[in-house]
Parts: sequence; C-alpha cells; structure tokens
Amino acid sequence: MTAPVRVLVVDDSALMRKLIPQILASDSSIQVVGTAMDGNFGLKKIAELQPQVVTLDLEMPGMSGLEMLKEIMRSYRVPVIVVSSHSTQGAAVSLKALSMGAFDLVAKPTDVAARMPEIANELIGKIKAAAQSRGIKVDAPVPSLDLPPEKAAPTSSSMPSRVVVIGISTGGPQALQYVLPQLPKDFAGTILIVQHMPEGFTEMFSRRLDEVCAIRVKEAQSGDLLIPGRALVCPGSRHMKVKKLPFGDVVVLSDEPRVNGHRPSVDVLFKSAAEEFGSRTIAVLMTGMGEDGAQGMKRVKEAGGMTIAQSEDTCVVFGMPRAAIERGSAVRVVSLDAIANTLLAQCGQEPKGAKETGEGGSAAAAGKD
Repeated sequence: MTAPVRVLVVDDSALMRKLIPQILASDSSIQVVGTAMDGNFGLKKIAELQPQVVTLDLEMPGMSGLEMLKEIMRSYRVPVIVVSSHSTQGAAVSLKALSMGAFDLVAKPTDVAARMPEIANELIGKIKAAAQSRGIKVDAPVPSLDLPPEKAAPTSSSMPSRVVVIGISTGGPQALQYVLPQLPKDFAGTILIVQHMPEGFTEMFSRRLDEVCAIRVKEAQSGDLLIPGRALVCPGSRHMKVKKLPFGDVVVLSDEPRVNGHRPSVDVLFKSAAEEFGSRTIAVLMTGMGEDGAQGMKRVKEAGGMTIAQSEDTCVVFGMPRAAIERGSAVRVVSLDAIANTLLAQCGQEPKGAKETGEGGSAAAAGKD
C-alpha cells in the first residue's frame, strides 16, 4: 500500500488551520502531519516533520509567506501550494509567489467558513500532483529584450497568419513568462491563452506578461479583435471562444457550465478555434494536471491544424500534454525552449537561433516512458 502524502498546513488563521486538515482528511491518500501559525514556526516544522507538500498562506505576521517560501526554495525544495485570498493585494502577492517557485495556488472563497469545502477537490488534486511533480525550475533563464519605452497599440489592418491557441495549467505562469518574451513584436500570429487560474488573478497576470513581452498581452474581453502581435488571456471563471465576423474575427466570452471541471476550459477554446479557423489553427498544450484540452486538440488536428504538446522532461506536470499524446492528438512534441521558434516557423517567420523542434520532435517518441 502506498504511503499517504505528508502535508504541512501553514496559516495564521486558527479557522484555516482547522478547515484545511478537515478537508484533506476526506482523502485517505493524504495525511496532515502538522500545522503552523507563522513562517518561523513553519520552517521548524518542515525540518522536524519532513512533509512532501506545504500549503501556505502568504499574509502572515512576523515572517511573511513570501519570506518563508524563499527559504523553502533555498533550503528544502518542498512543493508549496499557495492558499490565498481573491483580493487585488492577495492576487499580486500570489503571482509573486508563483514567480518565486510556488507549485500552484488555490483561491480562498470569500465566505471561508461556509464555502471552503467547495475547493476540496481542487486542493486535494493539486497536493497529489505536487507530490509527484518534477518541481518548478525557478532559475530557468528568461531571454533579455531591448523593449521600446512604450509599445504602440496594435492595429487591425492585417489578418493574423495563424491563430495560436494555448492551454496551460500548473507551472503555466513560469512557462509562459519564458516562451512569450521570445516572440518579436511583429509576430504574425494572434495568440489566445487559457491558463487555469482563479477569477481575479488573470488580469494582473496579463499585465505582468505585457511588461516583459515585445508583443502586446491583455486579459481578453468579449469583442476583442484577433490581430497579429497580440496575446489575449482568458479571464478566470469564464470560457473563451472565437468567432469569424464580417468586420473581423473576435473573442466571445461566456459563463456556460464548467467543462472537464474547469472554467475556463482549454477544450472550449480549442474546439471553437477548430470550427472557425480549421487549418489556420495552431493548438499548443503545455504543462498542467488533468486532461483538459486533449479532446479539443484532436478536433484541431482533424480540421487540418497543427497540434503541439510540450515534452515531458520540460513539464512541471505532464498530465495535459500526456493525455493529448496518448489520444494521438499531438502532431509534434516540443521542449519548452523550442516552443517559441516552432511558433515562428509555423507562422512563416525566421526562427531566432535555437532549434525549431527541440528534442523528441515526434509524438510517437514522446509517448514512450
């Protein structure tokens, strides 16, 4: 019998130190080995109890969650799942934690006492994925760019050569901050991104991406035009589709029910792109847990589009790309450091120095363990 995943809960709220262990107790494959009320106490508990996963509140007195996370990454390398509030400040600090190496985040509901059980499956799933993961590589190099002081607003005077749809989850913020800055401001394609992230976090995440990219990046709104050199990030808790219209191709957001347990869902975006743009579509599935996007990627392939899965050795969690590969949905399997050049080549632009395909260029090869 497999030993349960050992979890340490760190939160300054006595209520949360009670509720989180109660939630996790519903799964026999997880064992809460201890709790801590602040960062200093939490670090002592890590050394003493040797947990496999830590859940961490970031807003704590004394040693903050960010300070504790920094020490965990430096000395222990234990996967950390941030349990944070929906507030603007909470979102900002949570995104900072992800950039520092936190494995993933779970947003606390506004009414913690009444609605905490609603996040039970999400928290349990992420703890299990964290225990089995390769870990976040916080030292991955980000290409330097000489960006102009102010980026010109994109125009709709030309049609994008290709419609690039990206699905990504756990490990996504770090992966996107690596790939997107490698694309030039004159990138010929338009990009649509579904990043599994709670409501209230995607707008700030989009702004941070825009700061480090030559292309424009913004949170999507219904009616946004699909234009070259811009990436649109689907808002948390909404679905994103695309629609061809006489005056231009646009984004359509909706509040339809969850798909594969997610809203936004990668499958919703991929299927919509396949229906509207067929062979002009490039679908990319990157690091993340679960199977969201595998069926939609199959639709893109059947419609004649290009389908790309991130290679296992460069994923934090290989769930989403693996599901697509095993279903025969992925035409290409590409390492993280080769995704940008692959997109450039697919859009008819000159790759910038690195290999286009990376290692494991075929889906058949990558499907082997």
